[in-house]
Amino acid sequence: MTSLVAAPRTTQDARLPLCVDLDNTLIRTDLLYEAVIAFLCLHPLSGWQLVAWAVQGPCRLKGELAACLPLAPQGLPYRRDLLAYIAEHRAAGGQAFLVTASPRPWADAVAHHLGVFDDTCASTAAINLKGNTKAEHLAERFGPQGFAYVGDSRADRPVWQLAGEAMGVGANARRHIGHDARIFDSRREPFALLLALRPHQWLKNLLVFVALLAAHMIARPDALFAAALAFVAFSLCASSSYLLNDIVDLPVDRLHPRKSKRPFASGRAPLLGGVVLVPTLVILAAGICLLLPPGFAVTLAAYYLTTIAYSFSLKRRALVDVFTLAGLYTVRVIGGAVALGVTISMWLLAFSMFLFICLAMLKRYAELVDAARRGLQAAGGRGYAVGDEVVIAALGIASGFCSVLVFSLYAAQPYVARLYATPALLWLVCPMLLYWLARMWLLARRGHMHDDPIVFTIRDRISCGVIACCGLVVSLSAMVELAIPIVGM
Repeated sequence: MTSLVAAPRTTQDARLPLCVDLDNTLIRTDLLYEAVIAFLCLHPLSGWQLVAWAVQGPCRLKGELAACLPLAPQGLPYRRDLLAYIAEHRAAGGQAFLVTASPRPWADAVAHHLGVFDDTCASTAAINLKGNTKAEHLAERFGPQGFAYVGDSRADRPVWQLAGEAMGVGANARRHIGHDARIFDSRREPFALLLALRPHQWLKNLLVFVALLAAHMIARPDALFAAALAFVAFSLCASSSYLLNDIVDLPVDRLHPRKSKRPFASGRAPLLGGVVLVPTLVILAAGICLLLPPGFAVTLAAYYLTTIAYSFSLKRRALVDVFTLAGLYTVRVIGGAVALGVTISMWLLAFSMFLFICLAMLKRYAELVDAARRGLQAAGGRGYAVGDEVVIAALGIASGFCSVLVFSLYAAQPYVARLYATPALLWLVCPMLLYWLARMWLLARRGHMHDDPIVFTIRDRISCGVIACCGLVVSLSAMVELAIPIVGM
């Protein structure tokens, strides 16, 4: 492919004014898409307003969004190689201009934050600075062939045709301006959207197999298949909720040292791709529900709707958030039981409730410890302030020990002897659970808890060893009859 323009000059030789696009060029995202999503998150019942503004034209839509959604440029996913080139160009005596179809307030905020542009050209209430309009504006200001331009897509073709030097971002730009042109950040990340699904978080959905184990049905192929289907359905819904949560939390995540590396926050995954996947995954999960008892669809719907409520509101409410998280863990256990068509024990529900409240408190505690280490006054986007971790720890540790108490009371029940050959062995689980919970809280206090506690547990060798030992004890208790002189309660 030949280049659109045979540039007689370059930015280095003649110091052509360097004009740089903003959306998907200087930053790895589109501010208009983000603003629409942010507006819907803040005003979910006002979608009609967006439609009304859009009908009046892009200038009206952008102007209204810019007026009600100020831009925080600090955490935007900037292309570092392009920023370095701009700095090099200015150091050589050239000028740099931010030229964008985004509204002027956003463009000015970015330019002021970066401090590398001599001026900004942006959309106004009367002009949508895009495509031919942008090309004509730059040609009028600098003259045809009198400027260099960095763009990213087909919409920039008219500008490239009038530019003295055409440069682009990504493989898509290369197709429009030729292989000989300078291309910034051309690497592809095909798995970024897959990573946004957080497949490692699917480990939490292994909780659907708890009912299978508790009901002693692990040897039945039909039960295993039903539990596996439930696992896949929960995983699809969970990924959909993670995508939605990451999209909603973009501004907060970008200011977090670890969460800023997430696919959407870092700009590695396309935001629109995530928006499309959110309903697609739910539809796939609904298809799986057709293969399971009707009650499973109700359970899964309750789980998903709760995650939506959590993403939009509940996670910002102190204590409500941890009880919601604990409930979501427990719903997975209930979903597994419903998929198998078995009745879940109240003992299991009580044990799950206290254990998962403990783990939810542990998750918030770890976030507060991290916030304190970073010198913050609160955990971003949550209803807690630094200092609350003392109360959170007390509540969480108490809940964890209550779960062990419930298990010990269960092991002492007379009817347990009908389910286990040697029920007295179950008491060995109690000290192992106490050790595991105490260790988890100690690690969180030291700042070593960086994942969801359940994901951390499955990745941690010592935790896996404790769980394996507990499983071995329960299996021996069920299959091996030993004469242990312990009197029941």
